[in-house]
Amino acid sequence: MIEVLVVDDDTRVARVNAAYVEKVPGFHVAGQAHSALDALRRVEALPRVDLVLLDHYLPDRTGLEVVQEMRRLGHQTDVIMVTAARDVSTVQAAMRQGALQYLVKPFAFAGLRAKLEAYAELRRTLDGGGEAEQAEVDRIFGALSAPSEPGLPKGYSPTTAELVRQCLMKADGALSAQEIAERTGVSRQTAQRYLKLLERTGRARLTLKYGDAGRPEHRYVWATRA
Repeated sequence: MIEVLVVDDDTRVARVNAAYVEKVPGFHVAGQAHSALDALRRVEALPRVDLVLLDHYLPDRTGLEVVQEMRRLGHQTDVIMVTAARDVSTVQAAMRQGALQYLVKPFAFAGLRAKLEAYAELRRTLDGGGEAEQAEVDRIFGALSAPSEPGLPKGYSPTTAELVRQCLMKADGALSAQEIAERTGVSRQTAQRYLKLLERTGRARLTLKYGDAGRPEHRYVWATRA
């Protein structure tokens, strides 16, 4: 099993990402951390950490500073950045400091699964050892370039789907399509369309709020809290 440390300052997001990891065959969550200090302590304390899914925006230090400190302490643990940081300078710094992959939030499960499966393929390739001809070198580098899978019906945007999912997941209770639209910046019709998709796939549950008159308001709650 590939042992994974999930690092995200948002505890709810960390739990969701950990659940995603556990759904991919061959991967196991060794622990979760919500700050840079906590992440470094867990890397030191856990019996084995093969891979860190690392957020960049942490409350005490940045994810890139965590990578620097890990390397200074002699930990060669692999890193996949999983973050909303999308400025080119941060992406470039992550590459230079040895991050194997960079997954921009928001993302769907299929996107993370593709990165993890590519990482597992890389490990299988490297475990063979020995010398590598050019074809083998190309295969090693190619293992990291597996495309993310949208995993959505035709006509749906993975980015929009993840925006709606994250908004619903972080909400304290049920939300209407209008409330989702206001929080994400999409139109009410678009929010309604993606909420219905989440409901059909079992990710969200529909509730009805009855007022004094007229049709009941459709409200949606993240299925894990339903």
